[in-house]
Order: sequence, then structure tokens, then C-alpha cells
Amino acid sequence: MQQAEARSNVAAGMIRLTQWASTAALRELPPAVRRRAAVVLADDLAAMVAASTEPQVAAARAGLVAGSGPAQATVFAVGAPRLDRASAASANGIAITWCELDEGYRLVPCHAGAYVLPALLSEAETRGLTADQLLSALAVAYEITARIAMTFPFASIRVHPHAAFATVGAAAAAALVRRQNAATLLGSVSGAASMAFAGPFRHAMEGALVRNAWTSAGAWIGLHCAEWAEAGITGLPETAYDAFVLGLGTELRAGELTDRLGEGWAILDGYQKVYACCQYGHAAVEAALALHARAGSGRGLPEEIVVETHARGLALDTVEPATTLAAKFSLPHAMAAIATTGTGGQPAFTDATLHDPTIADLRRRVRLTPYENVGAPPFDRPSRVTWRFADGTRWSEQVLSAQGGSDRPFEETTLRAKFADLTAPFPRMAGVLSALLDGERGGEAWPSLVDEMVR
Repeated sequence: MQQAEARSNVAAGMIRLTQWASTAALRELPPAVRRRAAVVLADDLAAMVAASTEPQVAAARAGLVAGSGPAQATVFAVGAPRLDRASAASANGIAITWCELDEGYRLVPCHAGAYVLPALLSEAETRGLTADQLLSALAVAYEITARIAMTFPFASIRVHPHAAFATVGAAAAAALVRRQNAATLLGSVSGAASMAFAGPFRHAMEGALVRNAWTSAGAWIGLHCAEWAEAGITGLPETAYDAFVLGLGTELRAGELTDRLGEGWAILDGYQKVYACCQYGHAAVEAALALHARAGSGRGLPEEIVVETHARGLALDTVEPATTLAAKFSLPHAMAAIATTGTGGQPAFTDATLHDPTIADLRRRVRLTPYENVGAPPFDRPSRVTWRFADGTRWSEQVLSAQGGSDRPFEETTLRAKFADLTAPFPRMAGVLSALLDGERGGEAWPSLVDEMVR
């Protein structure tokens, strides 16, 4: 396909997508989609609260407090004042992916909820939406974001999706809350696409904490792109092609913009996490936990750990993680920490585990190798973990698809327990979120529900 034809196809797809979205956000969601949107809301709010006490998050928030304008929106941290909506979105945006406990989209690297929600929460609170209106905007903005990520996939994981797509998700969310017509929505999203940035994926493995700020910057940029579009400051229908294909070197699958538009919903293909690390390693984490349970308390640690995994898992190869972020993107650390502590949750990725001599020693004896005959989704991220003991005994466990996706969803009790645990600093939050999950309280004003949850 010639470049001119490709640009034209993308422009036509973007026009059709935003035409659909501008009206879809005004309609009642199908019950399954509405409930799934409530799960994403609960999951990502809980992730924000979980990270709110991290020292770097608190320090960044203090800077935003100092420079904030009028109080418009809530920051989900105990004791934090309300800030202007852009500052609140930035503060929540820097927290949302910090603990690696936010939800994600399964079909392509994309955490659409984390890109949409910081801006959406601020705009919805400022404008007094109902909870159901917020959930509709969430589902439709998620659709726009996921479809753009599917349209412009990276052949290799060079650019992190948080950098590539956060501006788009935030702009889509803010524009939908502002009830923009199709042309203005297109201008908001195209302007945001022009401001995608090339954050290196390796920064996550190397522990550069700026990676956690990409969703913060994306929220701020997206909010302003929605404002600027209403002033006539927009991109072009072709901007996404120019930014992603020509600028960032992605592939192009233009049909993803409109294929089955309005029939299938991207938000139904998301996943949840109970393990506090990169989802590419979750099949290996699940297998390692099974081996730890099998070993019990008397077997001792293995001499060597071999992880057969898919291509994206092989990239998680850091042996000496410099920060807790790097640990969350290190299969050697995850395997050693699980073998030692018996958990894949947040306690396996603390600063103390980085410097634990037993874990550090075992990290150096973890070997990553390719998994042969990787399947099609949802079996495209498998892992087999083998423990070799000093006496020559070998134990292996295989997981073809990690729990948490639509093929192996977590039980309701597991999700609600996660939400309650992470939102414990706000004792009433889990109850409000559970009511939304159950289809209740959707007609109530979102600002009132926020006030009940945090104050």
C-alpha cells in the first residue's frame, strides 16, 4: 500500500471512529460493558491509592499542590487537598501505574484504563457527571485508545505504550466528558496523537522512574488537547498515521479502527493483576508460585531456575534491578523473590528484596530461554518454570495463559478483596465501588460519590 493511500485510510477510519464515539458515549452501555467499566474504575482507583504513599509519588504531588490553581478535582491520597483539574489528573496519573497493579488490555501492549482515568476522573468531577455517565465515557474512551493501539502496533517493544498512547486516552476521555461533537473529538484525539512521545521500553527494565510519569504527562497533555480543540487548535485526520507510522515507526493495521465498531467492546478484553509486576511475566509467576507450594517449608531453595517464556518475557532479563520498578520488570528477580518469599504480590518487589543477599544470589542463577511453539492469543504469553535442586531433582510447572484475562478471570471474591485491601486508607471507598459493580448508585452524582469515598 502506498503512503498516500495508507494516510487516507487512517483518516477515514479516524473520522468514522470519532463519529461513532461522539454518540456512543451518550447512550446506555450494554450490561456486560457497564459492569466491566466499573471493574476497570475500581481496579485503577485502587492502584492509585496503593501508590499514594510512595515517597516519590508524595513528593511529586507536593509540587503539584504548590502550583495548583482553584480546587476542582480530588487527588486520591489521604490528606491531599483538591487541586485544579489538570494538576489532580497529573497527581493521580503518576500514581496509577506505580505499583503495577492497574488493569491492562490483553490484545496489544496498552493500559487503556490508566491512560483514560486520570483525566476522566478530574473532568467528570469538575463537570458533575453521574457515575453512569462516567462509566459510559470510560468505556468509549477505552475503545478509542485500544483501537488506536491495535492500529499502530510496535513490531518490537522499543517504545513503551504509556508514552505512545497516554495522551490519546486522556484527550478522548476529556473530550467525551465535554460532550464534543464528532469533528471536535477528532481534533482533540488527533492533536493528542501528535504529542505522543518515544519513552523507551527499556527504561522500565532499567528502573528509570520517569516511566511512571508518562501517564501523568499524558493526562495533562490530553486534558489540554481537548480544551485546545474547542479553540480550533487541532491535528488532522491523518495525524495518527504521521505520528505513529512515520514518527515512531509502528506497523499499520488500519482496519482495527473500525472493524466491528459498536459490536465488540475492547474493554471486555482487559485483564486484572494480583501480582505486582509486568503482566508479561505473570504466567511464570503463577508457575513459580505453584512450585513454591509444592516445595513446602522443608525442601529448600533450588540451585537453578529455568524459565521458558515468550519473546516479551525474554525481554525482562535484568539480573541486578536498580529500583523497585526495575524489579517489577525483571523475571530473574521475580523468580528468586517468589522462591524465597512465596508471594508474587507487592512484598516481593520492595526495596528490601532488592538487597536481600539470598534473593540476589538466586537471581544470578535464573536462566531465561525461548518457549517453543508459542500459541495464538490468549496462549501467546506462556511460561514453563523448572526448579533444579542440588540432588539433581527437577520440578516443572507450565502456565499457558496467566489468570486475570477474559479466558481465566479472577473470581469475584478475589477482585473485591483486592479492591478492599488496596483502598484500606479510605474505609468507605470499597463499599461505593462494590455498589457500582453491582449496578447500584449509577444515577448519583460522581462528585458526591467521590466525597463519600474520600471524606
